[in-house]
Amino acid sequence: MLRVRGLGSSVRRGAGVWTGPAVSLRRMIDPRLLTDEPETTAAALARRGVDADALVRLRDLDTARRGAIAALDAARAEQKAASKAIGQRPPEEREAAIAEAAVLKERVATLEAARDAAEAAHRDAFARIPNLPHPDAPDGDEGDGVVVRTVGERPALDGEPHDHVALLEGADALDLARGAKVSGSRFAYLKGEGALLELALVRYAVDVAQAHGHVPVVPPVLVREPAMYGTGFLPTDEQQLFATRDDELYLVGTSEVPLAGMHMDEVLDPSELPLRYAGISPCFRREAGAHGKDTRGIFRVHQFEKVELFSLVAPDDGDAEHERILATQLAILEGLGLHARVVDIPVGDLGASAARKFDVEAWIPSQGAYREVTSCSDTTDYQARRLRIRMRVDGGDNTLVHTLNGTALAVQRTIIALVEQHQRADGSVAVPDALVPHLGREVLFAR
Repeated sequence: MLRVRGLGSSVRRGAGVWTGPAVSLRRMIDPRLLTDEPETTAAALARRGVDADALVRLRDLDTARRGAIAALDAARAEQKAASKAIGQRPPEEREAAIAEAAVLKERVATLEAARDAAEAAHRDAFARIPNLPHPDAPDGDEGDGVVVRTVGERPALDGEPHDHVALLEGADALDLARGAKVSGSRFAYLKGEGALLELALVRYAVDVAQAHGHVPVVPPVLVREPAMYGTGFLPTDEQQLFATRDDELYLVGTSEVPLAGMHMDEVLDPSELPLRYAGISPCFRREAGAHGKDTRGIFRVHQFEKVELFSLVAPDDGDAEHERILATQLAILEGLGLHARVVDIPVGDLGASAARKFDVEAWIPSQGAYREVTSCSDTTDYQARRLRIRMRVDGGDNTLVHTLNGTALAVQRTIIALVEQHQRADGSVAVPDALVPHLGREVLFAR
Protein backbone atom coordinates (compact mmCIF):
# COMPACT_ATOMS: atom_id res chain seq x y z
CA MET A 1 0.00 0.00 0.00
CA LEU A 2 1.27 3.46 -0.85
CA ARG A 3 2.41 5.67 1.97
CA VAL A 4 1.97 9.44 2.02
CA ARG A 5 4.81 11.77 2.93
CA GLY A 6 4.51 15.51 2.92
CA LEU A 7 1.77 16.03 0.33
CA GLY A 8 2.20 19.36 -1.36
CA SER A 9 5.81 19.71 -0.25
CA SER A 10 8.88 19.58 -2.43
CA VAL A 11 11.14 16.57 -2.66
CA ARG A 12 14.29 18.38 -1.60
CA ARG A 13 17.51 16.58 -0.77
CA GLY A 14 19.87 18.99 0.90
CA ALA A 15 23.59 19.27 0.51
CA GLY A 16 25.56 16.78 2.54
CA VAL A 17 23.16 13.86 2.11
CA TRP A 18 25.94 11.83 0.52
CA THR A 19 28.50 11.61 3.34
CA GLY A 20 30.87 8.98 4.61
CA PRO A 21 30.64 5.51 3.07
CA ALA A 22 27.48 6.45 1.15
CA VAL A 23 29.53 8.55 -1.26
CA SER A 24 30.90 5.44 -2.96
CA LEU A 25 27.44 3.89 -3.07
CA ARG A 26 26.46 6.34 -5.78
CA ARG A 27 28.43 4.22 -8.20
CA MET A 28 27.46 1.28 -10.34
CA ILE A 29 28.61 -1.99 -8.88
CA ASP A 30 32.37 -1.75 -9.26
CA PRO A 31 34.43 -4.89 -8.52
CA ARG A 32 36.66 -2.81 -6.26
CA LEU A 33 33.72 -2.09 -3.95
CA LEU A 34 33.49 -5.77 -3.06
CA THR A 35 37.02 -5.71 -1.66
CA ASP A 36 37.36 -2.07 -0.55
CA GLU A 37 33.91 -1.63 1.04
CA PRO A 38 32.36 -5.10 1.32
CA GLU A 39 30.03 -4.39 4.25
CA THR A 40 28.48 -1.16 2.98
CA THR A 41 28.19 -2.58 -0.54
CA ALA A 42 26.51 -5.75 0.72
CA ALA A 43 24.10 -3.74 2.88
CA ALA A 44 23.12 -1.50 -0.04
CA LEU A 45 22.57 -4.39 -2.45
CA ALA A 46 20.67 -6.38 0.17
CA ARG A 47 18.00 -3.66 0.01
CA ARG A 48 17.56 -4.64 -3.65
CA GLY A 49 17.37 -8.35 -2.94
CA VAL A 50 20.97 -9.27 -3.79
CA ASP A 51 22.00 -11.80 -1.15
CA ALA A 52 25.41 -12.33 0.42
CA ASP A 53 26.02 -15.57 -1.50
CA ALA A 54 25.75 -13.69 -4.80
CA LEU A 55 28.39 -11.20 -3.64
CA VAL A 56 30.69 -14.02 -2.54
CA ARG A 57 30.34 -15.50 -6.02
CA LEU A 58 31.13 -12.12 -7.57
CA ARG A 59 34.30 -11.84 -5.49
CA ASP A 60 35.28 -15.39 -6.43
CA LEU A 61 34.73 -14.64 -10.12
CA ASP A 62 36.81 -11.48 -9.85
CA THR A 63 39.58 -13.42 -8.11
CA ALA A 64 39.42 -16.09 -10.82
CA ARG A 65 39.57 -13.45 -13.54
CA ARG A 66 42.60 -11.77 -12.00
CA GLY A 67 44.28 -15.14 -11.54
CA ALA A 68 43.65 -16.11 -15.16
CA ILE A 69 45.10 -12.82 -16.38
CA ALA A 70 48.17 -13.18 -14.17
CA ALA A 71 48.77 -16.77 -15.32
CA LEU A 72 48.47 -15.72 -18.95
CA ASP A 73 50.82 -12.78 -18.50
CA ALA A 74 53.41 -15.05 -16.85
CA ALA A 75 53.12 -17.65 -19.62
CA ARG A 76 53.47 -14.99 -22.31
CA ALA A 77 56.60 -13.64 -20.64
CA GLU A 78 58.02 -17.15 -20.46
CA GLN A 79 57.13 -17.75 -24.11
CA LYS A 80 58.74 -14.48 -25.17
CA ALA A 81 61.92 -15.31 -23.26
CA ALA A 82 62.02 -18.81 -24.74
CA SER A 83 61.56 -17.52 -28.29
CA LYS A 84 64.29 -14.92 -27.79
CA ALA A 85 66.64 -17.58 -26.42
CA ILE A 86 66.36 -19.83 -29.47
CA GLY A 87 68.76 -17.73 -31.50
CA GLN A 88 71.18 -17.65 -28.60
CA ARG A 89 71.36 -21.43 -28.20
CA PRO A 90 74.14 -23.44 -29.87
CA PRO A 91 73.00 -25.20 -33.09
CA GLU A 92 72.76 -28.62 -31.44
CA GLU A 93 70.26 -27.28 -28.83
CA ARG A 94 68.02 -25.23 -31.09
CA GLU A 95 65.69 -28.06 -32.11
CA ALA A 96 64.91 -28.79 -28.46
CA ALA A 97 64.47 -25.08 -27.79
CA ILE A 98 62.02 -24.77 -30.70
CA ALA A 99 60.03 -27.72 -29.37
CA GLU A 100 60.01 -26.13 -25.92
CA ALA A 101 58.74 -22.85 -27.40
CA ALA A 102 55.98 -24.75 -29.24
CA VAL A 103 54.80 -26.27 -25.96
CA LEU A 104 54.76 -22.82 -24.39
CA LYS A 105 52.76 -21.48 -27.35
CA GLU A 106 50.11 -24.15 -26.81
CA ARG A 107 50.05 -23.34 -23.11
CA VAL A 108 49.52 -19.65 -23.86
CA ALA A 109 46.61 -20.52 -26.18
CA THR A 110 45.05 -22.64 -23.43
CA LEU A 111 45.49 -19.88 -20.88
CA GLU A 112 44.01 -17.31 -23.30
CA ALA A 113 40.88 -19.45 -23.57
CA ALA A 114 40.76 -19.77 -19.77
CA ARG A 115 41.14 -16.00 -19.38
CA ASP A 116 38.38 -15.35 -21.92
CA ALA A 117 36.04 -17.74 -20.11
CA ALA A 118 36.85 -16.18 -16.73
CA GLU A 119 36.30 -12.66 -18.05
CA ALA A 120 33.00 -13.66 -19.72
CA ALA A 121 31.69 -15.25 -16.50
CA HIS A 122 32.79 -12.22 -14.50
CA ARG A 123 31.26 -9.77 -17.00
CA ASP A 124 27.94 -11.60 -17.18
CA ALA A 125 27.60 -11.85 -13.40
CA PHE A 126 28.36 -8.18 -12.85
CA ALA A 127 26.04 -7.16 -15.69
CA ARG A 128 23.15 -8.67 -13.72
CA ILE A 129 23.83 -6.73 -10.53
CA PRO A 130 21.63 -3.62 -10.22
CA ASN A 131 22.76 -0.14 -9.35
CA LEU A 132 23.32 0.67 -5.71
CA PRO A 133 20.21 2.38 -4.33
CA HIS A 134 20.03 5.96 -3.13
CA PRO A 135 20.02 6.01 0.70
CA ASP A 136 16.80 8.06 0.65
CA ALA A 137 14.88 5.69 -1.64
CA PRO A 138 12.20 3.89 0.39
CA ASP A 139 12.50 0.20 1.17
CA GLY A 140 9.90 -2.27 -0.02
CA ASP A 141 8.53 -3.77 -3.21
CA GLU A 142 5.86 -2.87 -5.77
CA GLY A 143 3.00 -1.08 -4.03
CA ASP A 144 5.20 0.26 -1.21
CA GLY A 145 5.90 3.62 -2.84
CA VAL A 146 5.67 6.87 -0.90
CA VAL A 147 3.46 9.73 -2.15
CA VAL A 148 5.52 12.90 -1.86
CA ARG A 149 3.49 15.48 -3.75
CA THR A 150 0.23 16.11 -5.60
CA VAL A 151 -0.39 18.56 -8.43
CA GLY A 152 -3.63 19.99 -9.76
CA GLU A 153 -7.14 19.45 -8.49
CA ARG A 154 -9.07 16.23 -8.91
CA PRO A 155 -11.78 16.98 -11.49
CA ALA A 156 -15.41 17.12 -10.40
CA LEU A 157 -17.24 15.50 -13.32
CA ASP A 158 -20.95 15.58 -14.07
CA GLY A 159 -22.35 12.08 -13.81
CA GLU A 160 -20.58 8.77 -14.30
CA PRO A 161 -17.28 9.27 -16.16
CA HIS A 162 -16.78 7.68 -19.58
CA ASP A 163 -13.52 5.84 -20.11
CA HIS A 164 -11.08 6.86 -22.83
CA VAL A 165 -12.20 4.07 -25.17
CA ALA A 166 -15.79 5.23 -25.14
CA LEU A 167 -14.76 8.86 -25.63
CA LEU A 168 -12.28 8.21 -28.45
CA GLU A 169 -14.21 5.51 -30.29
CA GLY A 170 -17.39 7.56 -30.00
CA ALA A 171 -15.63 10.33 -31.94
CA ASP A 172 -14.03 7.91 -34.45
CA ALA A 173 -10.65 8.98 -33.08
CA LEU A 174 -9.55 5.45 -32.09
CA ASP A 175 -9.85 2.10 -33.85
CA LEU A 176 -8.84 -0.84 -31.70
CA ALA A 177 -10.48 -3.57 -33.78
CA ARG A 178 -8.57 -2.76 -36.95
CA GLY A 179 -5.35 -2.33 -34.97
CA ALA A 180 -5.77 -5.88 -33.69
CA LYS A 181 -6.69 -7.13 -37.17
CA VAL A 182 -3.55 -5.72 -38.74
CA SER A 183 -0.97 -6.14 -35.96
CA GLY A 184 -2.50 -8.20 -33.15
CA SER A 185 -3.43 -7.33 -29.59
CA ARG A 186 -2.13 -4.14 -27.93
CA PHE A 187 -2.02 -2.16 -31.16
CA ALA A 188 -4.36 0.64 -32.21
CA TYR A 189 -5.06 3.31 -34.81
CA LEU A 190 -5.39 6.92 -33.72
CA LYS A 191 -7.48 8.74 -36.33
CA GLY A 192 -8.76 12.20 -37.05
CA GLU A 193 -8.84 14.25 -33.87
CA GLY A 194 -7.01 11.43 -32.08
CA ALA A 195 -4.06 11.71 -34.48
CA LEU A 196 -4.08 15.50 -34.26
CA LEU A 197 -4.14 15.28 -30.48
CA GLU A 198 -1.02 13.11 -30.52
CA LEU A 199 0.86 15.56 -32.75
CA ALA A 200 -0.22 18.52 -30.61
CA LEU A 201 0.86 16.84 -27.39
CA VAL A 202 4.29 15.99 -28.79
CA ARG A 203 4.91 19.54 -29.96
CA TYR A 204 3.63 20.99 -26.68
CA ALA A 205 5.93 18.73 -24.63
CA VAL A 206 8.92 19.56 -26.83
CA ASP A 207 8.25 23.28 -26.41
CA VAL A 208 8.18 22.94 -22.61
CA ALA A 209 11.29 20.75 -22.65
CA GLN A 210 13.11 23.35 -24.77
CA ALA A 211 12.10 26.08 -22.35
CA HIS A 212 13.76 23.99 -19.62
CA GLY A 213 17.01 23.66 -21.56
CA HIS A 214 16.59 20.36 -23.44
CA VAL A 215 17.69 20.15 -27.09
CA PRO A 216 15.16 18.31 -29.30
CA VAL A 217 16.55 15.13 -30.90
CA VAL A 218 14.94 12.63 -33.27
CA PRO A 219 17.14 9.56 -32.64
CA PRO A 220 17.36 6.18 -34.38
CA VAL A 221 14.97 3.67 -32.85
CA LEU A 222 16.92 0.59 -33.97
CA VAL A 223 20.11 0.17 -31.92
CA ARG A 224 22.91 -2.33 -31.56
CA GLU A 225 23.45 -4.50 -28.53
CA PRO A 226 26.12 -2.27 -26.88
CA ALA A 227 23.61 0.56 -26.52
CA MET A 228 21.03 -1.73 -24.91
CA TYR A 229 23.65 -3.28 -22.65
CA GLY A 230 25.15 0.08 -21.78
CA THR A 231 21.84 1.52 -20.57
CA GLY A 232 21.08 -1.57 -18.48
CA PHE A 233 18.27 -3.08 -20.55
CA LEU A 234 20.44 -6.09 -21.32
CA PRO A 235 20.75 -8.69 -20.04
CA THR A 236 18.07 -8.27 -17.36
CA ASP A 237 15.17 -6.92 -19.48
CA GLU A 238 15.69 -8.88 -22.67
CA GLN A 239 12.21 -10.40 -22.45
CA GLN A 240 10.70 -6.92 -22.90
CA LEU A 241 12.58 -6.09 -26.11
CA PHE A 242 11.69 -6.55 -29.76
CA ALA A 243 14.68 -7.76 -31.81
CA THR A 244 15.00 -7.84 -35.59
CA ARG A 245 15.14 -11.24 -37.25
CA ASP A 246 17.99 -10.77 -39.74
CA ASP A 247 20.03 -7.94 -38.25
CA GLU A 248 21.60 -7.60 -34.81
CA LEU A 249 19.38 -4.68 -33.88
CA TYR A 250 16.80 -3.97 -31.18
CA LEU A 251 13.77 -1.70 -31.31
CA VAL A 252 14.03 0.72 -28.41
CA GLY A 253 11.52 0.80 -25.60
CA THR A 254 12.57 4.37 -24.85
CA SER A 255 14.76 6.93 -26.62
CA GLU A 256 16.84 7.00 -23.43
CA VAL A 257 18.84 4.22 -25.13
CA PRO A 258 19.99 6.06 -28.28
CA LEU A 259 20.34 9.34 -26.37
CA ALA A 260 22.74 7.73 -23.90
CA GLY A 261 24.50 5.93 -26.73
CA MET A 262 25.23 9.22 -28.51
CA HIS A 263 28.21 9.81 -26.23
CA MET A 264 29.42 6.22 -25.86
CA ASP A 265 33.24 6.01 -25.64
CA GLU A 266 33.61 9.78 -25.33
CA VAL A 267 35.54 11.98 -22.91
CA LEU A 268 33.57 15.20 -22.39
CA ASP A 269 35.01 18.51 -21.37
CA PRO A 270 33.45 19.79 -18.13
CA SER A 271 32.47 22.97 -19.99
CA GLU A 272 30.13 20.86 -22.17
CA LEU A 273 28.07 19.74 -19.19
CA PRO A 274 25.26 19.56 -18.52
CA LEU A 275 24.06 18.03 -21.80
CA ARG A 276 20.26 17.91 -21.94
CA TYR A 277 18.21 16.28 -24.67
CA ALA A 278 14.53 15.74 -25.48
CA GLY A 279 14.18 12.60 -27.58
CA ILE A 280 11.12 12.31 -29.85
CA SER A 281 10.43 8.78 -31.00
CA PRO A 282 8.11 5.82 -31.27
CA CYS A 283 8.83 3.19 -28.61
CA PHE A 284 8.26 -0.56 -28.59
CA ARG A 285 7.77 -2.95 -25.69
CA ARG A 286 6.73 -6.58 -25.63
CA GLU A 287 4.92 -6.17 -22.29
CA ALA A 288 6.01 -9.66 -21.32
CA GLY A 289 4.35 -10.70 -18.09
CA ALA A 290 1.44 -8.31 -18.63
CA HIS A 291 -1.02 -10.94 -19.86
CA GLY A 292 -4.52 -9.90 -18.90
CA LYS A 293 -3.43 -6.48 -17.59
CA ASP A 294 -4.95 -3.30 -19.06
CA THR A 295 -6.32 -5.11 -22.08
CA ARG A 296 -8.92 -2.42 -22.76
CA GLY A 297 -7.79 0.63 -24.66
CA ILE A 298 -4.35 2.16 -25.15
CA PHE A 299 -2.85 2.22 -21.68
CA ARG A 300 -0.54 -0.77 -22.18
CA VAL A 301 0.38 -1.15 -25.85
CA HIS A 302 3.32 -2.51 -27.83
CA GLN A 303 3.91 0.71 -29.79
CA PHE A 304 3.60 4.22 -28.42
CA GLU A 305 5.00 7.71 -28.91
CA LYS A 306 7.09 9.45 -26.30
CA VAL A 307 9.11 12.56 -25.60
CA GLU A 308 12.01 11.58 -23.34
CA LEU A 309 14.18 13.87 -21.22
CA PHE A 310 17.81 12.83 -20.87
CA SER A 311 20.70 14.54 -19.09
CA LEU A 312 24.43 13.99 -18.69
CA VAL A 313 25.89 15.91 -15.75
CA ALA A 314 28.94 16.13 -13.52
CA PRO A 315 28.70 13.70 -10.56
CA ASP A 316 28.06 16.42 -7.98
CA ASP A 317 25.09 17.73 -9.96
CA GLY A 318 23.08 14.49 -10.13
CA ASP A 319 20.68 15.13 -7.25
CA ALA A 320 19.81 18.64 -8.44
CA GLU A 321 19.28 17.40 -11.99
CA HIS A 322 16.86 14.74 -10.79
CA GLU A 323 14.80 17.47 -9.14
CA ARG A 324 14.97 19.60 -12.27
CA ILE A 325 13.72 16.79 -14.54
CA LEU A 326 10.85 16.07 -12.16
CA ALA A 327 9.95 19.77 -12.13
CA THR A 328 9.89 19.78 -15.94
CA GLN A 329 7.58 16.77 -16.01
CA LEU A 330 5.21 18.40 -13.56
CA ALA A 331 5.23 21.66 -15.52
CA ILE A 332 4.04 19.71 -18.57
CA LEU A 333 1.20 18.06 -16.66
CA GLU A 334 0.21 21.26 -14.90
CA GLY A 335 0.03 23.04 -18.26
CA LEU A 336 -2.41 20.36 -19.36
CA GLY A 337 -4.51 20.94 -16.26
CA LEU A 338 -4.07 17.36 -15.05
CA HIS A 339 -4.36 16.12 -11.49
CA ALA A 340 -1.51 13.78 -10.54
CA ARG A 341 0.72 12.66 -7.71
CA VAL A 342 4.44 11.93 -7.36
CA VAL A 343 5.48 8.58 -5.90
CA ASP A 344 8.96 7.77 -4.59
CA ILE A 345 9.46 4.21 -5.87
CA PRO A 346 10.76 1.58 -3.41
CA VAL A 347 14.11 -0.08 -4.07
CA GLY A 348 12.49 -3.45 -4.74
CA ASP A 349 10.60 -2.01 -7.71
CA LEU A 350 13.47 -0.11 -9.34
CA GLY A 351 14.83 -0.99 -12.76
CA ALA A 352 18.40 -2.31 -12.85
CA SER A 353 20.02 1.01 -13.72
CA ALA A 354 18.11 3.31 -11.34
CA ALA A 355 19.42 4.38 -7.94
CA ARG A 356 16.20 6.31 -7.34
CA LYS A 357 13.02 6.83 -9.31
CA PHE A 358 9.92 8.98 -9.05
CA ASP A 359 6.73 7.95 -10.84
CA VAL A 360 4.14 10.56 -11.74
CA GLU A 361 0.67 9.04 -11.63
CA ALA A 362 -2.32 10.79 -13.16
CA TRP A 363 -5.87 10.40 -11.88
CA ILE A 364 -7.98 8.22 -14.21
CA PRO A 365 -11.65 8.97 -13.41
CA SER A 366 -13.12 5.86 -15.06
CA GLN A 367 -10.90 3.64 -12.89
CA GLY A 368 -11.09 5.76 -9.75
CA ALA A 369 -7.35 5.29 -9.47
CA TYR A 370 -3.98 6.88 -10.12
CA ARG A 371 -1.93 5.33 -12.94
CA GLU A 372 1.65 5.95 -14.00
CA VAL A 373 2.03 8.34 -16.92
CA THR A 374 5.69 9.36 -16.53
CA SER A 375 8.73 8.51 -14.44
CA CYS A 376 12.20 9.96 -13.87
CA SER A 377 15.31 8.08 -12.76
CA ASP A 378 18.73 8.93 -11.43
CA THR A 379 21.07 6.24 -12.75
CA THR A 380 24.21 7.82 -11.21
CA ASP A 381 27.23 6.46 -13.11
CA TYR A 382 25.77 2.99 -13.78
CA GLN A 383 25.11 3.65 -17.47
CA ALA A 384 28.18 5.83 -17.94
CA ARG A 385 30.43 3.03 -16.66
CA ARG A 386 28.98 0.58 -19.17
CA LEU A 387 29.02 3.09 -22.01
CA ARG A 388 32.42 4.51 -21.01
CA ILE A 389 31.23 8.14 -20.93
CA ARG A 390 33.69 10.21 -18.94
CA MET A 391 34.51 13.82 -18.22
CA ARG A 392 37.99 15.29 -18.24
CA VAL A 393 39.50 16.20 -14.87
CA ASP A 394 42.46 18.57 -14.77
CA GLY A 395 45.41 17.06 -12.97
CA GLY A 396 43.69 13.74 -12.32
CA ASP A 397 42.07 10.68 -13.84
CA ASN A 398 39.00 11.15 -16.00
CA THR A 399 35.81 10.49 -14.06
CA LEU A 400 32.48 9.02 -15.08
CA VAL A 401 29.57 11.37 -15.72
CA HIS A 402 26.12 10.79 -14.26
CA THR A 403 23.07 10.18 -16.44
CA LEU A 404 19.40 10.82 -15.67
CA ASN A 405 16.23 10.29 -17.64
CA GLY A 406 12.55 11.08 -17.41
CA THR A 407 9.50 10.84 -19.61
CA ALA A 408 8.42 14.31 -20.65
CA LEU A 409 5.24 12.89 -22.13
CA ALA A 410 4.03 9.39 -23.01
CA VAL A 411 1.41 10.18 -25.64
CA GLN A 412 -1.07 7.34 -25.25
CA ARG A 413 -1.22 7.47 -21.46
CA THR A 414 -1.43 11.25 -21.48
CA ILE A 415 -4.32 11.09 -23.94
CA ILE A 416 -6.15 8.79 -21.52
CA ALA A 417 -5.68 11.16 -18.59
CA LEU A 418 -6.49 14.24 -20.65
CA VAL A 419 -9.72 13.08 -22.28
CA GLU A 420 -11.00 11.49 -19.07
CA GLN A 421 -10.19 14.41 -16.75
CA HIS A 422 -11.46 17.08 -19.17
CA GLN A 423 -14.53 15.23 -20.45
CA ARG A 424 -17.96 16.81 -20.48
CA ALA A 425 -21.30 15.16 -19.98
CA ASP A 426 -22.04 15.21 -23.73
CA GLY A 427 -18.86 13.26 -24.55
CA SER A 428 -16.85 16.26 -25.74
CA VAL A 429 -13.51 17.18 -24.17
CA ALA A 430 -12.31 20.64 -23.17
CA VAL A 431 -8.84 21.39 -24.52
CA PRO A 432 -6.43 22.89 -21.95
CA ASP A 433 -5.39 26.45 -22.78
CA ALA A 434 -1.71 25.51 -23.20
CA LEU A 435 -2.61 22.95 -25.87
CA VAL A 436 -4.98 25.13 -27.91
CA PRO A 437 -2.23 26.82 -29.99
CA HIS A 438 -0.85 23.40 -30.98
CA LEU A 439 -4.22 21.73 -31.62
CA GLY A 440 -6.06 24.65 -33.17
CA ARG A 441 -9.31 24.07 -31.28
CA GLU A 442 -10.77 24.54 -27.82
CA VAL A 443 -13.03 21.47 -27.79
CA LEU A 444 -12.51 17.89 -28.96
CA PHE A 445 -15.16 15.45 -30.06
CA ALA A 446 -17.92 18.03 -30.23
CA ARG A 447 -21.09 16.54 -31.64
